[in-house]
Amino acid sequence: MEYRRLGKWGLKLSALSFGSWVTFQNQVDGKLAEQCLAAAYDAGVNFFDNAEAYANGESERIMGGALRNLGWPRDSWCVSSKVFFGCKADPKPTQKGLSRKHILEACHQALARLQVDYLDLYFCHRPDPETPIEETVRSMHDLVRQGKVLYWGTSEWTAQEITAAHAVARSEHLTPPSMEQPQYNLFVRARVEQEYAPLYRDYGMGATIWSPLASGVLTGKYNDGIPADSRLNLPGYEWLRERHQSEEGRRRIWVVQKFSAIARELGMNTGQLAIAWCLKNPNVTSVILGASRVQQLRENLGALAYLPRLTPAVMARIETAAG
Repeated sequence: MEYRRLGKWGLKLSALSFGSWVTFQNQVDGKLAEQCLAAAYDAGVNFFDNAEAYANGESERIMGGALRNLGWPRDSWCVSSKVFFGCKADPKPTQKGLSRKHILEACHQALARLQVDYLDLYFCHRPDPETPIEETVRSMHDLVRQGKVLYWGTSEWTAQEITAAHAVARSEHLTPPSMEQPQYNLFVRARVEQEYAPLYRDYGMGATIWSPLASGVLTGKYNDGIPADSRLNLPGYEWLRERHQSEEGRRRIWVVQKFSAIARELGMNTGQLAIAWCLKNPNVTSVILGASRVQQLRENLGALAYLPRLTPAVMARIETAAG
């Protein structure tokens, strides 16, 4: 495993990490969660990603139980949560957003579900236009001072919003955000590669990436239709199926078919090439993997070994294939 610093900060995270979005509770129970976590940890993964909104808190409960049963030294791994959406199907006004009340209570609830004394990383899952950024920054700072959070960050904030958070932290002598968690893959690139460029340079922000496989599209498994056991057939993910069946979705399949041909030439599968492509970005701290089977996870973890094959010439071919 390769380990990368969280931007300019001292924390070193595994270049590949394991997250529970979609899979835990929906496709992965407690026993399988333990097996996947163990396979990841044995491969050198030290970062496990979660959020209050994943399966309305059940994802954190499953992961917390698995981590407890596995019994690893707490100082050998990192776990995250995220706050914004709440953990109820229909949250009340005080059970969502980035108000001081919800941030503090959501943190305490995440600690209980994950069965830990502190969160290594805590993300503001989306920006909250109804809460002043100063209130959010100060609330996160207080959690850091209390030892309940070690590093806090954002997820899918604009560069302007993150810059404003840094300005508040600097002027009020508060803890600034250390990392951002954006979507990043061959189809979603502008924010990570262009919009955030000043953030890496000016603030030393780290980046933990979600959806490197574009919800499975970049594995190639949808090239010939939608498999019955795929997430596109899960209740609650109809929006994902509709996007896949749109004109843009069809164009993506055409790109993936060319991408898959390059992967075969390099001796790897399509998903491994997509993950390795993300890792080639020097501003990426960790690429979060999701899996509903241990073998699937092990295959994805194998992407790291193929990084040397992504030469400048290969990267240029991928750019051409992506159009």
